Amino acid sequence: MDQREMRRQERTRQQPPRSVPWPVDGEPDVVAVDTAWGEIQGLEAAPGVRTVGELELIELVGQGAALIDCRTAGSFGGRTIPDSVLLPHDQVLERRSELNPGRLSILFCNGPQCPQSPDAIRQLLEVGYSADALAYYRGGMHDWVTLAMPTGPRED
Repeated sequence: MDQREMRRQERTRQQPPRSVPWPVDGEPDVVAVDTAWGEIQGLEAAPGVRTVGELELIELVGQGAALIDCRTAGSFGGRTIPDSVLLPHDQVLERRSELNPGRLSILFCNGPQCPQSPDAIRQLLEVGYSADALAYYRGGMHDWVTLAMPTGPRED
C-alpha cells in the first residue's frame, strides 16, 4: 500500500473539535468520539521513557506511582482519571518540584492525538529529569473513557 493511502483524513466538520469522548444520550455504555482533532503522537514520547497501557497504569499506580494529568484548562470535559494530580504541561517546569524524582510519575493528557503530556515529558528531560522516573500513558482520556474505565471530577 502506498504511504499516501495511509494518511489521516482531513477534518471536514466545521464545529470545534471535542477532545474527550462524550456520552450518547439514551445509550448506556456508549460514547462518541471526535476522530479528527490534534496531531497523532508517536508511541514513544521520548527516548528512555516507558509507554504504558491501561493495565500497566493500574498496576504501577497500585505500586505507588503518581498519575499526572498534563491537560490545560479548556482541553478537558471536566473529568479525569481518579487520584490523578493536575500539572498542566505549560506549567511543568515552574512546578516540577511537585514531582518526586524518586517515585515514578505517569503523565497523560487527552489521548493519542494530544501533544500535552509528550511536551511535558520532553520539557522535564531537557532540564535533567530522569527518563526512568517518567512514564507515558499515550491512550489518555480518549482511550480511558472508551474502555469504560472510571473517571472523577477534575479539580482545577
